[in-house]
Amino acid sequence: MPAYKRPSSLMPMTTGYCPGCLHALGTRLVADAIDELNQQQNAINVVSVGCSALNLYSWNGDDIGAAHGRAPAVATGIKRCLPDRLVFTYQGDGDLAAIGLAEIMSAANRGENFTVIFANNQTYGMTGGQMAPTTLIGQKSTTTPFGRDPQTTGYPLKMCELIATLEAPVFVARYALNTPKGVSDAKKGIKKAFELQLAGKGFTFIELLTNCPTNWGMSPLQTLDYMDTNTIPYFKPGIYKDTEVQG
Repeated sequence: MPAYKRPSSLMPMTTGYCPGCLHALGTRLVADAIDELNQQQNAINVVSVGCSALNLYSWNGDDIGAAHGRAPAVATGIKRCLPDRLVFTYQGDGDLAAIGLAEIMSAANRGENFTVIFANNQTYGMTGGQMAPTTLIGQKSTTTPFGRDPQTTGYPLKMCELIATLEAPVFVARYALNTPKGVSDAKKGIKKAFELQLAGKGFTFIELLTNCPTNWGMSPLQTLDYMDTNTIPYFKPGIYKDTEVQG
């Protein structure tokens, strides 16, 4: 048996992401979960504006593009009209936590029965590396060349922690993709989120800590170390809400 094969839920083409970008790995993990659940013909992927929009070319299945930040609203409409479909959004931090903040919080608060995959690389990757809502304190960007200063720009938003405070969500978890264990845990978490959705349990939210070699100005290997020493201490991986466990 081969150790690896391309998921059938991905098109037979190379990724459009920059070399070393963990967005590509996140995309693969979602596709693996869809394949394992035999949902390729049933899944609908809603993507918004940002690097995540490259998934419109990657998914071998139904895709719908949404306006910037509006993927949760589009997913709400799709899932309510087609409740038997596996509906998920794949969004970056600028898209989800900035222009789409009201959308994601409202959908989560309503307990809409779809899944959100949130790729957090702490930057606006597609538009030139500007500060995002999740950019770390002291982290440099094109709009914070001396590092983010919380006195003028506030603190990085912790989306899992925010969403977990709401009553309606049933599963909220964060995983880091810079280690084999993190990748394995993330795959299990994505699959569980999809299973809960298919069972009609409600809103599920998966955050994937990723990197951005291009806009961080580092080699791919350097970004993995940076995640260990900077990203993960602030955005701590873990399960933030699981109503099956919590009763």
